[in-house]
Amino acid sequence: MARRKNTFWNRNKFKLSGLILILPFYFLYQQLQIPELPPVWDEKEVGPFKVALQPANNDAPYAHHEDWVKDFSAYVNEGKVSDIRQGYVNIGEESVALEKLQQDDVGILHGSELLQHVHAIAPKKLDPQQRVWVTLQTWNGEVHRANWELPEN
Repeated sequence: MARRKNTFWNRNKFKLSGLILILPFYFLYQQLQIPELPPVWDEKEVGPFKVALQPANNDAPYAHHEDWVKDFSAYVNEGKVSDIRQGYVNIGEESVALEKLQQDDVGILHGSELLQHVHAIAPKKLDPQQRVWVTLQTWNGEVHRANWELPEN
């Protein structure tokens, strides 16, 4: 019968397997922690809809598939989400034309009746004079826009 050598690895490799069994509990604990979200911004009328926005965090925009975006949740508090044909969100000094927004898949509102999510089109660096623009088109072709000022932070 072969004898094992009394090396550091042979004495301690079982400890590595124990560590691998414990690590998932650490990551599970991290995932169960509720993140602190920024407050919901004031509700605005966007045509027949009342929409409130909430940023996902207070961080700067990030690169996402060759575009710069910032994540938002959009709450449609009045009006049906099913009445919206398409909706877009962008950050800038003015709203981007609907024809230009339709050429790409960034900035599209998506989600359920309860909550819409969007990767808003954003510049690399946010300036105080820029605004957050919501553009909604209904099924009859009407286009409605509203904007929010960017907060200090």
